[in-house]
This record gives sequence, C-alpha cells and structure tokens, in this order.
Amino acid sequence: MSVSAHSATFSRVGVKDAQTHRAPALLPRNWWVFIVFALGLVLVAGPFLWMVASSFKDAQELHAFPPTLLPVRPTLDNYTTLFQKLNFPLFFFNSLVVAVFVVGANLLFCSMLGYALAKLHFAGREQIFLIVMATLMVPSTVTLVPLFVLMSTLGLVNSYPALILPFAAGPFGVFLMRQFMLGIPDDLLEAARIDGASELGIFFRVVFPISYAPLATLGILTFLASWNNFLWPLVVSSSERMYTLPVAVATFAVGQNATDYGLLMAGSTILVLPVVLVFLALQQYFRPGVATTGIKG
Repeated sequence: MSVSAHSATFSRVGVKDAQTHRAPALLPRNWWVFIVFALGLVLVAGPFLWMVASSFKDAQELHAFPPTLLPVRPTLDNYTTLFQKLNFPLFFFNSLVVAVFVVGANLLFCSMLGYALAKLHFAGREQIFLIVMATLMVPSTVTLVPLFVLMSTLGLVNSYPALILPFAAGPFGVFLMRQFMLGIPDDLLEAARIDGASELGIFFRVVFPISYAPLATLGILTFLASWNNFLWPLVVSSSERMYTLPVAVATFAVGQNATDYGLLMAGSTILVLPVVLVFLALQQYFRPGVATTGIKG
C-alpha cells in the first residue's frame, strides 16, 4: 500500500474518532431543553392524568394524605353514580346540539365575513375590521348581562336559540379566516368573475373548498369553547331540561354542604372525551391551519 493510501486511511480513521469524541459533547449543551420539555409535559398532562386516575378512587382515598398517584383500590362507583344521578342522555344531547350548531354557524358566518373583509372592496371595510378586533379585548363577563336582557326581551330564555345565537360568530374566527383568505390569489377570483360567477358562487365554489385547514382549526377551537362553556348555559337555563353537561355535572356534584369530588372527576373525564376525539380526528389540519393564517396582514 502506498504512502498516500496510508495517509488517507489514517485521515478517515482520525475523522471518525474525532466525530465519536465530539458527539457526546452535544448532550451536556442541550440537556436543559429536555428538562424544559419534561416540565412542560408534566404541567400540561399532569392535571388531566390526575383527574382520570382520581375518577377511579373512592371517597376515602380521594381525601387521603399524602395523596396517592394511582388508585389503590380502583372502583367504578363514581361512574355508576354519575349515570344514575344524571339524566346523562339528555344533557349529552343538549351539549351536542349546542356545540354542533355553534360550530356550523361559526364556520359559515366567520368565513363569509372573513372573505368580505379580505377580498371585497367597500366603504368602511377597514373600520369594520377594527371594530371586530376591538371586540376581542372585551371580556365575556361584560356582555353577560346585556345578552341575558336581550334573550329575555326576545322570549328565548331557557331554549336552544338562547344557548346558540350569542356564539354563532366570534371575532377570533373572523380574524382567523380573514388572515387566511388574504393569501388567496386575486387572479383566481377574477377568473371566476370573468366566467360569470357571483360573489356567493365564488365563495362557496372556490374559496370555501380550499379553506379546509383554517376551517378545521376554527372548528376545533369553537367546539372546545362551546362544549366546555359553563357560565352562559347556567345563567340562561332556568330548568334542568336545558342543562348542558358542564352545568349538570357541576350542579349535581357540588352540594350545599360538601362536594362529591369522585363524581366531579368522573363527570369531568366523560366531559373531556368528545373534545379529545374531535382533536384527534382533525389534528392533521390544525397545524397547517394555524401556520397559514399569518401570511399577509
């Protein structure tokens, strides 16, 4: 073997040895990243896992100190009591009806308003958008009393319209859809207008079908907010037949003298399952929907 071949061989061996020695040096530099991620995972998933585990504990174990992480004697008594004490099918149906109609209304109205603010030119367009954005800063508790007075004046208290109409469109949904639709090429819309399509035709045949990513994102967020909404259904529902699941669980688990934490944990676990299923079904569209809504300002 020639001298040059020996040199090349030793060079390759030296490079591999150097890489081998350098690789472990990267771990000490990045160890804090794994610790931060682990702490974030504990903070996010910890309460949820604690809730699920506590739903299988009896009353004595729930009040034990020090608390147990996993149930020592798992039991289904909390779930049995929940289904016996609550008219679960009725409350689940109420929550489902309200959530479905609220999500459908937001997908339609927010996307239509977002399209108008992004692609149609009319007097006052920017002022309307500023008003929409300003409403994002108004706390929901401020509008609680005026909304109840309005529903009472219209005779809608203790009805499905009272639970649905105040949330049929939201400023965040309008902002989300507008930001996405700003990125739609104007040439595409002009080509549809030249072909004789009306604005409604353009919206439903061109714009709406290509907006699946932000629509899925808006649907997930709206369903989450509607399904977990507690204060407004509690205020506007004067009878148990119009209770949604959060109101029913809180009402029957929290008594005048004591709180049944086992029943509350079981009800909260049942309550969160539809949200998790919806997110898992639409998660493939969630990240693209968020990523494509800030293209243009």
